[in-house]
Parts: sequence; structure tokens; C-alpha cells
Amino acid sequence: MAANVLCKVSDVEIDPDGVFKYILVRVKVKDGAEYKDIVRGTKNAQYHNHIFEKVSPEMQNFGLDCTCLGGGKIEHNSKEKTIRVFGESTGYGKAEHSVTAEKLKSAFQDYNITWSDDKK
Repeated sequence: MAANVLCKVSDVEIDPDGVFKYILVRVKVKDGAEYKDIVRGTKNAQYHNHIFEKVSPEMQNFGLDCTCLGGGKIEHNSKEKTIRVFGESTGYGKAEHSVTAEKLKSAFQDYNITWSDDKK
């Protein structure tokens, strides 16, 4: 049952183009051990916590707890099929960009996806 709920949560939800903030979030079954990490990013967020403030209630509706593991920025170019992950969140710290990149590679299999610890 619990793993079923996690399967319904998409691994990646990001804007189709542009440079924008993202967060890496761990969603966990309440009172359970099962969890998975998800990526959320949008140009509509002025700050990283704005993304988390939207994601957290959505996950709670599924009966899941969530924790922000960190943030950064994503540069997404759908025409060139490239995604670059970089930067950090002032409030949440730097996400593990290598984990984010692996999640993105699963969602965008025909893309060139890179990451770095550069701030810009």
C-alpha cells in the first residue's frame, strides 16, 4: 500500500525552459521506512522555500512526509535537449546535484544532462 503511494508521485517536475530554482525533496511514508527522492523546479519561485511550500501540502495529501534535502538551479533548454544543474539554496543548502542529475536522466533520457558545484 505505502509503496503504491510513492509510485504515484512523479520523480521529476520541472519547467520546460529557462533557468530556475529547484529543490531535492525526500518523500517518506509516514511511520514507515519507504521513501524516494524527487526533484521540483519552477521559474515561478522567487525563493527555494516557495517550491517546498507548494510540494509539502501536496505530499501530505498523499499521506507522505517530506524533507527538503537542498536546492540549486536548473538551466533547461528543450530545443537543444540540455539540462545543467548547479548552484545552491541559501536557506536549504546545496542539494546533492549528482542525485538530481540521475533523476533527470531517467525523466529526460534523450537529453545531455550535466551538473557542477559552480554557483553560476
